[in-house]
Amino acid sequence: MRVFFTLIAVIYFTATPDKSISQNNTDSVLQNASLINCVQYALQHQPTIQQSLIDEDIVDKSIKSKLADWYPQLNLNYTIQNYFQLPSAFFGGNVVQTGAFNNSGLGVSLTQNLFTRDLLLANRTAGDVRKQIKQSSVSNKIDVTVNVSKAFYDVLLTQKQISVLDEDIIRLEKSLKDAYNQYQSGIVDKTDYKRATISLNNAKAQRKQVQDLIVAKYAYLKQLMGYPDKADLVLQYDSNVMEREALIDTAQQVSFQNRIEYQLLQTQQKLQQANVQYNKWSYIPTVSAFGAYNSSYFNNSFGKLYNSTYTNSFVGLQLSMPIFQGNKRVYQVKQAELQLKRVDWDMISLKSRINAQYEQAMASYKGNLANFTALKDNVQLADEVYKTIHVQYTSGIKTYLDVIIAESDLRTAQLNYYTALYQLLESKIDVQKALGNIQY
Repeated sequence: MRVFFTLIAVIYFTATPDKSISQNNTDSVLQNASLINCVQYALQHQPTIQQSLIDEDIVDKSIKSKLADWYPQLNLNYTIQNYFQLPSAFFGGNVVQTGAFNNSGLGVSLTQNLFTRDLLLANRTAGDVRKQIKQSSVSNKIDVTVNVSKAFYDVLLTQKQISVLDEDIIRLEKSLKDAYNQYQSGIVDKTDYKRATISLNNAKAQRKQVQDLIVAKYAYLKQLMGYPDKADLVLQYDSNVMEREALIDTAQQVSFQNRIEYQLLQTQQKLQQANVQYNKWSYIPTVSAFGAYNSSYFNNSFGKLYNSTYTNSFVGLQLSMPIFQGNKRVYQVKQAELQLKRVDWDMISLKSRINAQYEQAMASYKGNLANFTALKDNVQLADEVYKTIHVQYTSGIKTYLDVIIAESDLRTAQLNYYTALYQLLESKIDVQKALGNIQY
């Protein structure tokens, strides 16, 4: 009977799926891979972001560990010792043995820091150190958001290129069929048929090349997101919405305070100012209080060691201050002041670099916007021209060379349009980053 129930239990637990594993698998992939969802997924799964969060915890624990030195430090000490031979001492002109064969001691000691520059620095800079590590996390999140967004647009561009080439292949296959039928009917010679075959083969080769390229681009996007390599990732987007979102206000002015790099430098400046003060505090004494309560036990017989107790206790105050160190403290203060001055120059350099980034990004955006506007009109014009010439070719008015040129113009116009759109979107991201307006 016990064997029967054991078998039933084994079958049940083996057949029942692990819901937690199933849930984890579901949570590890995106059901709706829009740009916003891809970015949010990356912020939750990208190793760099997770390491940043761990670094925040490490810094927080380090600060708490350092500030713990403000609290009283209580220690317990216990010793027990047995002499094989008693120590000897010279006393009254004779060498005599002193002490007992068995010794033991139990003591409690307490120290309290009253003034120390290390703890004053830790207490003064705790908030700024926490702020600095959080700003580093924000900087990493901005970088991940920018990189994922650009990789997302790059994959979409490649998908659109494949779509354009697919449409081109369908047109070319139809043109090839028309040219072949006309050749069979004796209307035209082999030239049109061969030209159609060459164009079709070129389009298929180009599509194969782009199809292979998109695999690598998907792998790069997954790597940036921290996405499982083997999991499917189907991007969701709306071309009309993307066109609208590509437009931004070009009259915006850069504000240094919005840039995370500037905020980090400001925090670093505060920490460096605290470091200058820390070195100046080296002229102030270090003060601490201490006390102890000790119990001692002596006896030649181990069994009677703890029969008698001899106690002592004390409290005290310790003050220490270096008097002369070869002008070491003077040089340390000067060094800290020079480091602070260097941070000031870093801020001047960063402001100049931010201005240059903004001007370059805005110039690139405006150029891409003008290019996108022009190429958008070209698509409709090229489509109308192709349809007209194809009808004229069928009627015998135009040559097949005109059809090939019109078809090539249409394909080029479509590819250029999508390339211009995604270049515009990428340049928009660069402008937002330069302005410090990246949202995540």
